[in-house]
Amino acid sequence: MCRVLGISESGYYAWRKRPTCERKREDAQLIQEIRQVFVTHRGRYGSPRIHVELKDQGRSISCKRVARLMREADMSAKRKHRQVVTTKRDVSHPVAPNVLNREFTAREPNTKWATDITSIPTAQGWLYLAVILDLYSRAVVGWSMSACCDEELVENALKMAVLQHRPKAGLLHHSDRGCQYTSRAYRLQLEHMGMVVSMSRKGNCWDNAAMESFFGSLKEECVASLVYSSHEQARRSLFEYLEIYYNRQRRHSTLGYVSPLVYEQLGNQRTLRNV
Repeated sequence: MCRVLGISESGYYAWRKRPTCERKREDAQLIQEIRQVFVTHRGRYGSPRIHVELKDQGRSISCKRVARLMREADMSAKRKHRQVVTTKRDVSHPVAPNVLNREFTAREPNTKWATDITSIPTAQGWLYLAVILDLYSRAVVGWSMSACCDEELVENALKMAVLQHRPKAGLLHHSDRGCQYTSRAYRLQLEHMGMVVSMSRKGNCWDNAAMESFFGSLKEECVASLVYSSHEQARRSLFEYLEIYYNRQRRHSTLGYVSPLVYEQLGNQRTLRNV
């Protein structure tokens, strides 16, 4: 082999005995640190979020280097897309105009809420999940789970959000045109609370893109290819993701890679400074 490559045998053995260069030693240490973050977040973080996590830990490293080391160590964030249809229209129900108009940001908390329903596969059949997001911090402010995709499912999510956050009249409530949201009972609840009703246009998922993105993350990071053995197992897993991980720990790209809870705390600090 030395003759073919045109090198001396002494040069080859000198290379074998040469200690590992400092750069490779650093890479090996960084891979360990990256893997620790990767495992802590159960494979949900890709290189951008891991880069921010390491920076917060005092590591000076570029995002490109993190991405390269993750490729070399065969680490990649969960990516499993699943198409689920939960929107069932009732043409006899009145619908509201698209007041939100794809303005998925808010200057203050509890001024714009978006909501939707998705379904989770289990061995006991589908478990339906309704979620309400605050578009200010992308925090989950209300949620409900049920074996039935009915009005009660979305009403319970709304009750949780209202009880915990006490929004003022004038809050913008955006949903699709599913029969659960266009029902008379649900619309009367929104009217009683003084909320402005907004609905996506017919067959236009982009009008509720914030919710589509949220459910995409939930399916990739929590459900993936799992089929839970029971509704109870799915409930426990989803509760942990929504309340413990997503709201409090998960770094959100829209928020500058901080969690919804941290974003709200920073917003409160800015408000106090301006008073």
